[in-house]
Amino acid sequence: MAVYTEVPDEALAAFLAAYDIGDLLSYKGIAEGVENTNFFLHTTAGSYILTLYEKRVAEGDLPFFLGLMEHLAANGLACPQPIRNRAGEALGRLCGRPAVIVTFLDGVSVRRPATRHCRALGAALAGLHAAGAGFGIRRPNALSVAAWRPLFAQAEAQADTVAPGLAARTRADLAVLEAGWPQDLPGGVIHADLFTDNVFFIGDAVSGLIDFYFACNDAFAYDLAICLNAWCFEGDGSFNRTKGQAMIAAYQGVRPLEPAEVAALPLLCRGAALRFMLTRLVDWLNVPPGALVKPKDPLEYDRKLAFHRRVADAAEYGWASAG
Repeated sequence: MAVYTEVPDEALAAFLAAYDIGDLLSYKGIAEGVENTNFFLHTTAGSYILTLYEKRVAEGDLPFFLGLMEHLAANGLACPQPIRNRAGEALGRLCGRPAVIVTFLDGVSVRRPATRHCRALGAALAGLHAAGAGFGIRRPNALSVAAWRPLFAQAEAQADTVAPGLAARTRADLAVLEAGWPQDLPGGVIHADLFTDNVFFIGDAVSGLIDFYFACNDAFAYDLAICLNAWCFEGDGSFNRTKGQAMIAAYQGVRPLEPAEVAALPLLCRGAALRFMLTRLVDWLNVPPGALVKPKDPLEYDRKLAFHRRVADAAEYGWASAG
């Protein structure tokens, strides 16, 4: 379960007393997610999510994340909205951790997305990029290409214990990506972590996007590349071009890609796969004793990298019929 910080009943009651969200009826830990401690709150006024920030989330970044959610919601995107306490503050402290209460979104995530889900996600992603326009705070992507070699340095000595040849493959990928990483592509606020568990559906329609704690300013097409990686590969490691075509076409319907973005897509997809392989690899090799959360498998993204290395152009992701 993703509950790193235990919250005594008395501490929770004292924290909630500062908010106008009714009386607490019940609460429980949420197993999904690996970055923060999350609780589902049910009160006489409705349902909410309480998050205590742990691990990679820097407290100094929280004004960006919380302000961004308010900005996106004000511009028509369905996403959690921070609840401000009676003093007008969105951010509090609970059990020594920064903490926030956000609104609860209806819907369910899909574990095995179908083509229709990929299509809906493509439109929602472009909508997010449009809704982020005008947000006044900037946050550089701390996990972009400049961060990958330092990440690898934390795992390089043990990489081949996870899979034979992994270290050499990663060094080769780093050399290619560092030499050719695209610059000056259209950009703005991106989600940067829009995996299937961060998208809610009601029927076939997207009902909301959650978990903005990797959001940052970067290339829009990089965000699309992350989603192609997360949504369009099958369990056997093969890329489903039909799903990719649906996602790209739906994205195009809201925000047309520029020629430079299309040309860069293979390198962006390869870079996105390396980014998640590396963070998973570091986590895999550094599981603390007694951890309740099992780290995600880095070899899933090693297999995806094998596909990206062979890609010649964006048509192999479904671009050819997307326009």
